Amino acid sequence: MLPLFVLVPFLGLLVLNLPLGRQVRRLAFPCVFLLGLLQVAAVLWPSSPVLSGSGRLEGFLGFGLRADSLSLVLLLSIGIVVLCAAAVAQSTLSHDKGRLNFVSVLLLAMTGMNGTVLLTDVFSLYVFLEVTSVCSFILIAFDRTRDGLEGSLKYLILSAVATVMMLLSVGLLLLVAGGTSFGAVSTALRAAGGNLVARIAVGTFVCGLFIKGGVFPFHGWLPGAYSSAPSSVSVLLAGIVTKVSGVYGIIRLAVSVFPPSPSLNEVFLLAGAVSIVIGALAALKQTDMKGLLAYSSISQVGYIILALGCGTPLGVAAAVLHLFNHSLFKSLLFVNAAAVEQCTGTTDMRRLGGLGSRMPYTSTTSVIGLLSTAGIPPFSGFWSKLVMLIALWQAHLYGYAVLAALLSVVTLAYLLTMHRQVFFGKTAEHLREVCEARMGVVLPALVLAIVTIAVGLLFPWIFDTFLCPVGGIM
Repeated sequence: MLPLFVLVPFLGLLVLNLPLGRQVRRLAFPCVFLLGLLQVAAVLWPSSPVLSGSGRLEGFLGFGLRADSLSLVLLLSIGIVVLCAAAVAQSTLSHDKGRLNFVSVLLLAMTGMNGTVLLTDVFSLYVFLEVTSVCSFILIAFDRTRDGLEGSLKYLILSAVATVMMLLSVGLLLLVAGGTSFGAVSTALRAAGGNLVARIAVGTFVCGLFIKGGVFPFHGWLPGAYSSAPSSVSVLLAGIVTKVSGVYGIIRLAVSVFPPSPSLNEVFLLAGAVSIVIGALAALKQTDMKGLLAYSSISQVGYIILALGCGTPLGVAAAVLHLFNHSLFKSLLFVNAAAVEQCTGTTDMRRLGGLGSRMPYTSTTSVIGLLSTAGIPPFSGFWSKLVMLIALWQAHLYGYAVLAALLSVVTLAYLLTMHRQVFFGKTAEHLREVCEARMGVVLPALVLAIVTIAVGLLFPWIFDTFLCPVGGIM
């Protein structure tokens, strides 16, 4: 019943917006928590009936759905991050109407993301990407602050360019293939060979997805959007939205639709490498905690694109594993930023310091998140970067492998600097009354930290169960 992943969040949105008064508003967060838990459980249950197809429902909806190993990894990531974002929002939003509005947009975004990772049609993929993007515009400006509106407007403008490019590509693919299903497009592109129209169609769609994912050279909107958005929205955006809107589409089309192309792999390698460098070097200069994590996200997405550029099954497996790990450790770090902002009223690292003894849970989970981001064993990020380096080395891409390893050291440097400035040193006078954040923020951080450790310790089982099937989708 794969359509339930799309229908249930949308039906939840409709039910919560029925004119039934305050009682419905009280059910908003329990509803999204329940849906998130059900989605995680459905993915982790190997024989789940929800993961089987349903021809009648798909015919009614007008598009086909398919759940392979790549889709399952993304569905699991979506469920986990939505739960964490909802928990942070419940602790930071106080007004009933604001809570209902947030959950409504969150459920619509969940509908868009679930549909995106299950679809088997290029045009439907474009439609659900736009649904997710529209939700992102609203959420970034949710607090109606000047910075939030500016960040949302920048994303809106660049996303409009991406929309035009992807829609143009869909039209060209329709001309070339006579249809927009993944199978029809894949067959037509392989038959077209070096056809100019086919090349333009592939190039424009990839550029549109680069914009959505914040990949170089279209990364300019991302730091402002992440930094200016409300804390819960930053968790959602950094943890999963940009991964689904951009990175997933790139991986899906590169391995399942577009024919093998050395030139396209070169584009991925170059864009990934430059994103890694620019994001890491820019993060070194940041004085705001959320701004630093935003540039770090650009760098880590670069690692995913770089691994994809190997053009090998192991490279694809490494890209997907790092995508999943990134959704964990970057959500964790943004949850910690939310905790710091909730307790101190700022994320400006120049005004912080000495919080380690006053926020022990936040400080400890922050260490776990930053070590995983930098690829330190035994945390989950170590394994994805190790598999990535092996894939690059096996593909004889020695220079890119060395670059990826060296920039991991830079990653560790700027994250340790952030941790030192926020949690170590002398406590400023205005922070002496600070205590640990509310349980609604601490609990998701603890859960994400435990999952990050568990993925690292259970990697041999995860490699056999999840990574090998992912590499086989090529």
